[in-house]
Amino acid sequence: MNDQQGSNRISSGVIAAVSAAVVAVGGGVAWLASNQSPTPTNPSQIITQPKPPAITQPAQEQRPSVYWLKPNATSFDLVPQPVEVAATQPNQVLESAFQALLDGPTEGTDSTTIPQGTKLLGLKRENDEVHVNLSDNFTTGGGSASMIGRIGQVVYTATTLDPNAKVYIEVEGEQLDVLGGEGVELQQPLTRESFEQNYPL
Repeated sequence: MNDQQGSNRISSGVIAAVSAAVVAVGGGVAWLASNQSPTPTNPSQIITQPKPPAITQPAQEQRPSVYWLKPNATSFDLVPQPVEVAATQPNQVLESAFQALLDGPTEGTDSTTIPQGTKLLGLKRENDEVHVNLSDNFTTGGGSASMIGRIGQVVYTATTLDPNAKVYIEVEGEQLDVLGGEGVELQQPLTRESFEQNYPL
């Protein structure tokens, strides 16, 4: 009788152990199944995550500024005015900025020394260079201070997307080497740094 009861106890222990093993294995299989991504064979079953909207360029690069002259105690300062443009390509952005520059300031005490009637004949931005082609009105009127002011306005507006860019100024398709009757010599290419060094306002 005792042997039979002992035999029963062993059988119960074996059953409990086997049951525990089955539960453990079953749980492991369930865990593996839940953590594996089945590859659907039907393309219609593939769920793709929506792509985030494409970021064109940082806002600062795409929001250009035009530069006006603001009088200070002894001369002028070049001051930026951000302009809204609908364009997305760098060439178009700069063209829009130059159109605003050539139209002249609309408010405040800012001024321009770029002669009225100056037109943008062409603009090309390649790598770190900006080529600006202006009509011959750009070279008329004013003394050396006026000439230097308008050069600064062109250089700073042309480099609004890349402050380190090199600027080439052309008039009617020809590189401008001397500006105005007083003979302001241009050492091209021009940069913001070279303008500050060579053409103090």
